[in-house]
Amino acid sequence: MARKRPIRVLLAKPGLDGHDLGVKMVAMALKDAGMEVIYLGMRQTPESIVKAAIQEDVDIIGLSNLSASVIPMGERVMKLLKGKRMDIPVIYGGTILKEDRKRLLDLGIKETFAPGTMMKDIIETIEKLVPEERLQ
Repeated sequence: MARKRPIRVLLAKPGLDGHDLGVKMVAMALKDAGMEVIYLGMRQTPESIVKAAIQEDVDIIGLSNLSASVIPMGERVMKLLKGKRMDIPVIYGGTILKEDRKRLLDLGIKETFAPGTMMKDIIETIEKLVPEERLQ
């Protein structure tokens, strides 16, 4: 069954991380793959990310963080989504330690991506995480 509409992806950089080249490259690759991308930019709060995801009716949230706040930001986003009973898959890219990856997955983050991940792998993961019936 063919998708009726493009996957809507919200990308954001939570916290004070000021490096955004990687997330901008991901945004361009997702657009080139036919996805609709909403990029909130840097220095977003978990609250602003969840609010925008709900308002924009996105299919998936992508967080990017190259600082030490990976876990606290991931925890807060997931807690806010659960509190609002929103079942939006979340993926996380950045400098994520192996032990932090396990913790993020335990929180409900669906996948993590390290620097150097191939764009096709990110695209394929997103396509697998967004059910076809949501796009009808």
